[in-house]
Amino acid sequence: METRDVLGGVGTRLRALRRRRGVTLAQLSTETGISISTLSRLESGGRKPTLELLLPLARVHQVPLDELVGAPNCDDPRVHTRPMVRAGVTYLPLTKRPGGMRAYKLLYPPGTPDTEEQQSHEGYEWLYVLAGRLRMRLGPHDLILGEGEAAEFDTRTPHWFGNPGPGPLELLSIFGPQGERIHVRARPAGSARLAQD
Repeated sequence: METRDVLGGVGTRLRALRRRRGVTLAQLSTETGISISTLSRLESGGRKPTLELLLPLARVHQVPLDELVGAPNCDDPRVHTRPMVRAGVTYLPLTKRPGGMRAYKLLYPPGTPDTEEQQSHEGYEWLYVLAGRLRMRLGPHDLILGEGEAAEFDTRTPHWFGNPGPGPLELLSIFGPQGERIHVRARPAGSARLAQD
């Protein structure tokens, strides 16, 4: 593939990534330190992309540099990520690309105490119970979901999950960046940092 052809598609990819994240050129300028006019010319193809411009954009968009330049993906498709433990819940990442929708397998030990307050944030969540029972407090509802049941909801509705027992709980969960920040990356109250296995 010609270098000109590879670089010619960078602007389109940059615009698509920015719009997918729902940010303006002004917001992206603040995040990267690149002027609005330079970002606009990059997206329209009026400015030749350089490494100095692409590196901060890849970092802010949380994508590999290869994705910006359209290099063919020859990576191993298997996901090799480390589990994370937060408030006793183990999060096993099922997706390796940062940004966008993320999938996790969650493992709850039996008898999760009902001490957590309901949380709300921007986004949407989908979950599926693989094994065990899930207690889901969603706004005014207090529900028990069993194996094979699924739920989806707007995460602006206050919510909390727990395992009423008697055995362990396994579920699949898909949520966007806002949910990942709240459920996976946020520090539990009284904890200095996220525990990792």
